[in-house]
Order: sequence, then C-alpha cells, then structure tokens
Amino acid sequence: MGAYCNDDLTLSPKYTFASSQDLRFSKHVHDNVHGNIYLDPLSLKFIDTEEFQRLRDLKQLGVAHMVYPGAVHSRFEHSLGVYWLAGEAVNKLKTHQGLELGIEHYDVQTVKLAGLLHDVGHGPFSHLFEREFLPQVLKGSEWSHEQMSVKMVDHIVDRHHIDIDSGTIKRVKEMILASSEFALPKSAKEKHFLYDIVANGRNGIDVDKFDYIVRDCRACGLGCNFQFPRLLETMRVLGDEICYRAKDYLTVHKLFATRADLYRTVYTHAKVKAIEFMVVDALLKANDYLDIASHVLDPSEYWKLDDTILKTIETAPDQELSEARDLILRIRRRDLYQFCNEYAVPKDKMENFKEVTAQDIVCSQKSSGVILKEEDVVVSNVRIDLTRGKSNPLESINFFKDYDSEEKFSIPDERISHLLPTSYQDMIVRVYSKKPELVGVLSEAFENFQLKTYGIKAQDHGCNYAVSFSLLILSGSYRTVHKPVLGRDGKSSVR
Repeated sequence: MGAYCNDDLTLSPKYTFASSQDLRFSKHVHDNVHGNIYLDPLSLKFIDTEEFQRLRDLKQLGVAHMVYPGAVHSRFEHSLGVYWLAGEAVNKLKTHQGLELGIEHYDVQTVKLAGLLHDVGHGPFSHLFEREFLPQVLKGSEWSHEQMSVKMVDHIVDRHHIDIDSGTIKRVKEMILASSEFALPKSAKEKHFLYDIVANGRNGIDVDKFDYIVRDCRACGLGCNFQFPRLLETMRVLGDEICYRAKDYLTVHKLFATRADLYRTVYTHAKVKAIEFMVVDALLKANDYLDIASHVLDPSEYWKLDDTILKTIETAPDQELSEARDLILRIRRRDLYQFCNEYAVPKDKMENFKEVTAQDIVCSQKSSGVILKEEDVVVSNVRIDLTRGKSNPLESINFFKDYDSEEKFSIPDERISHLLPTSYQDMIVRVYSKKPELVGVLSEAFENFQLKTYGIKAQDHGCNYAVSFSLLILSGSYRTVHKPVLGRDGKSSVR
C-alpha cells in the first residue's frame, strides 16, 4: 500500500459520523486494485494501532507465494479494500434508496468499520493456522478467526481508549460474525440488509469476496472476468434484502465460479498444500517450546503472532526447535513432501463420503519390503464448492426485473443455462509422502484403497494435463499448456 497522504491533518475533536463523508477530514492511500481509498478519522484510530498494523505481516494467501511468486499481498491491504467497498456499497444504496430505507451516516460508518475489522483476528498464514494447526493442539475447540476478530475489536477499543458508542461496536461485531456459525442475534430491529454487505450469511454475495477475488486473481496472474462494479451499481433492497437485476444473473454466477476456480488452481494447489503441511508440522514441533497455541486465549498476546514466526523458529539457536528448523530448511531448499496421486470422489458417493485418513492408506498396503507408518503419510481431503455445499448458490439469491417492479424472485437452473454444472461440489482426495523414497509404496497403497473403496483406480497424475488441455479447448480459452519437464529424480522443473 502507498503511504498516507495529507499527514498534516489532525483529527477534529468535534468529529461526527457526518464528517466521515467529507474528504477534507480524510487521509488517503493508493490501492493497486481500487485506486484512491479515503480513510475517515474514526477508522484511522483503529488503523493506527499495533494490532491492526500487524495485518501487514499476514500474507493474504498464506504460503501460496511459494508457488505463485506475486501472491505476497497482505491482510492489511485486503482489509482496507473491504472497508472501501463496504462504504461504496452502502453509499450507493443511500443515494438511490436512502429516504426509503432510512440509511443514516451512522449506518455507513458502522458497515465501513465492519469491513475494516472483519479479518483482524486472522492468525499466521491465515486459514492454515485456523483449519490445520489449531485443531491439532486445541482438541475440541471451536476457535474461529471471526470470533477472535470480535475479541480484538474490544481489545483495541479498550487499550487505545477509542471514543466510540457501545451500540456501534455491538453492531460492528454482529456484522463481522454474520456469515459464520457463531452469528449473533441482530440488535437492530430493521435494516437487516446492512448485515449482508460485509459478510453475507444469507446467500454469500458480499464485498469481502468482491475484494479478495479480484485481488487474488491479479496477484497470481490469473484472468478475472467477474465484474463486481456492475453488481454495486444495480443492486436494490426489496423486503429488507439486497436483490440484483435479473439481467445480471450471469455476473452473479461468475462470482461463485471464479471463487471455485481460485480454490482449485491457487488455494488448494497440490504444491501449495504440500508446503502448508510442512509449515503445520513445523509449528506443531515448535508449539510446546514456544507455547504458540496459548496466544489465542488472550488478545493482548495474540496480536504478537504473525507470519514472521517461521523466521523466529528458523534463526533460533535453541535445540528444542531443531526439528522445526529442519522442516523449514527443507521448504527453503524445495525438498517438499512429495505428491503421490489424487482422485475425485464419484458423484454418487459424495453423500456418504467419509474423510480419508493416513490410517486408511497404511492399512491398504499389501506385502512389501517397506512398512508404511502413519507419520510418513499426509492425506488431504479437498472440498471445492460454490459457497453453498452441494446446492446451487443462485437458489438463495433474489432478483428483480426492473426498477419499476416491487417483485423479487429466484431464477431456477433451467432458465440460466444448460451448460451450468449438474453438481455444485467436488471432493478431491490427495496423498503425499513425507519421505521421497516412500512415494512408490504409498502410491500403490493409495491405489489399493481406491480399488477397495470404489472399485476403480486412482487417476494417474500425468493425466491431469490432458484433462486440463481438453477443458481449455472446450472453454475456448486455450493458448498453450506447458507439460512439466521431469528430471532424473522424477521432480518437475516447473514450479
């Protein structure tokens, strides 16, 4: 992000919500996605704290930059982006329907603060910390970054003596939790549509996705044909719910399709996941000595955790961290856990799918000179959907015909396109070997498991390029598909 401008400005002691709309009282930064972002005085009180500045040291995509070198953007710039889009969204509604909906400056400020602070509770390497590391050290815990964000908001207000109405903070926290399983009852009796702008629990369309989809595609060098400004310009509130023009249904579908594509090609990339598993193992080996997990219990300690924990482990001389250091060194030298193979769970088996474990693979080994151990195996159960599990997300979205109409309606699949998928969820099982010499034995055991479970063999990894080639041709986006060149050790020279 660029440096703050207008640094000679000071916060007015008579600052009110109304002044947040006056650019004379704002500072601005230049964002490489949205252009100039104007930061109002109240938001700056939160931004200029060590707890929020910590987000500069949390990469938005965890370890994905080790595969996509450009993916080094942080939670800091994403949070500013969501803050800006949240303000843009509610201000557009205020411009077009303000009198009808009763939108006040207070509402605008509350939604913007929710956008700014929605990710302040993320841990090192973002979702890796929450989904892979903590469940192994805090057994049975229901910890979530949304809940920690709420605790961090309270901590920042108390520690820095931010003068803000308690009702405002209450609504901000409700908006942060709105799309999570820990959603709180809405304190407001009306204007519930405001809760759907930052984290939409109703149908998944929110400005958080608008920002990270465009930002992540840009950073990873991927094309993005989802145009969120179109939805911001034409959305409308009907019956206390944000609805979209029927003619924009394909734009809405592209939102979910692009997100699913990012999950498949970036977030769950086979090599990204291999590095993630190594980072998790390093954190697990360092946890007892550094007491990492205990930080999540106290916001005053939690803010000290960020991605630099790897460098802390890597450069520490302590003998107790030697195993964790060795794993990080393997990552640096690209001696990664080896991908063995993968298979997509058959569609008719998805309903009763049970996650595959390392024990399942080890127990499928037939007689061999090498005996597999569970600690040598990593199994990744990757679920990719369009935000609504096995359901079509468009079923929970309401549309309107034109601005003269007061009727809202959903659009069934058959009215959209016969080219849309008949299934809205994929389940992919991958197996990795922590030791290169066990790849062959593990691959055979994985194939035995596949045959025993579904009566078919696992897909040979080399076939993925042929499948991708065919899909590219069918989609009309084929240019060149590069098949990796394998070295003598069988490792790909393309990373």
